[in-house]
Amino acid sequence: MNVDEMLEGAREAMTVKRVYGEPIEREGLTIVPAADVRGGGGGGGDKENNGGGGFGLSARPVGVYVVKGGEIEWEPAVDVNRISIMGIAAGIVALLVLRSVIKALAGR
Repeated sequence: MNVDEMLEGAREAMTVKRVYGEPIEREGLTIVPAADVRGGGGGGGDKENNGGGGFGLSARPVGVYVVKGGEIEWEPAVDVNRISIMGIAAGIVALLVLRSVIKALAGR
């Protein structure tokens, strides 16, 4: 695979279809799923035509657009893992602050 083929594959992977899914229509309601899509790549070679490259892509759902009766609403996706991590991080910070306060009061 040469660099041009790799770039073409990257272009195909990073289309708007990766961000917005196919609309789903049922009983007068249309739902358009949306995702956060990120990608990157790189490549290189030397004077003897030795080379290589690669490309990575990640996507996560962020929500859906709901179309009903001419009105459009955004419904965000709930990422339970992200909420859990933020809760744990907040708890650790709270414990560290509490420890510092207790040490400061004990030193008086």
